[in-house]
Amino acid sequence: MSNPSELRIISLLPGATESVAALGLTQSLVGRSHECDYPPEVQQLPVCTQARLKSDRPSREIDQDVKQLVADALSIYQLDLDAIATLQPTHIITQDQCDVCAVSLPEVEAGLKQITGIQPQVISLQPISFGEIWTDLERLAKAFGISPQPALSSLQKRADACLEKTRNLPKPTVIALEWLDPLMSAGSWLPELIAMAGGECLLAEPGKRSPYLSWDALTNTNPDFIVIMPCGFDLDRTRSEAAVLPQHSDWGKLQAVQNRHVYITDGNAYFNRPGPRLVDSLEIMAEILHPGQFDRAYQGKGWDNFS
Repeated sequence: MSNPSELRIISLLPGATESVAALGLTQSLVGRSHECDYPPEVQQLPVCTQARLKSDRPSREIDQDVKQLVADALSIYQLDLDAIATLQPTHIITQDQCDVCAVSLPEVEAGLKQITGIQPQVISLQPISFGEIWTDLERLAKAFGISPQPALSSLQKRADACLEKTRNLPKPTVIALEWLDPLMSAGSWLPELIAMAGGECLLAEPGKRSPYLSWDALTNTNPDFIVIMPCGFDLDRTRSEAAVLPQHSDWGKLQAVQNRHVYITDGNAYFNRPGPRLVDSLEIMAEILHPGQFDRAYQGKGWDNFS
């Protein structure tokens, strides 16, 4: 078993930072990405990345900026190599799943070649399904020489309780929107999470990338519920960005709109992050889809009504 006092962990992925905390190793974190903000105490740690994107721009402009950076073969993020060298990490956690989500494994490996005097273990996570969140937690625990069972048992117990409660309930159809201008449906672990919460996810496949979505597809599918969770946006920003939706001529035709079953969420804190708080996200989705069966414990902070 490792001595936690000997661990010096830099996490470049918000969900991984939360996983380290769930394993009881918050005190072993010495650096973070500019997006790592939970648990709150990690915000005091040195920041080791920055983004080339301006996140305060409108959604369509952010989408265009991302596409241009990718087309120019430029990274969306930059590493602060001086900060990493100063922090002398024993472990660096990054990801190899999405170039838009965080610094990628190749970027970290290339950056470390420019630093002398450190040889940290690089752990690259690439979860694409709900179950792989648990696998990544086990991988991290193994790398740190500790047991994942206390954290896993607690999280699994909550997930099982939600599954049991929704097992025999009606399953409304759901479209989760990961981006609004242009429209994108939420893929990866979200279709599985929606099913676990007692819904039927439409226009996205479990374990597949989030697809762009046409307004014709949205109106023709006409789901019972629309849940809005733009990647990287908190609840207030989501409410602001979602104001573009009612401007479309087909918006009022949707049954979810007519039945006031459109909801906004804090996608940045919950649904978009592959980490322990996906269990919170599961509970939030269950609250939204089955209000008579679940207490609205997260309303106003994790989700709220839009229409």
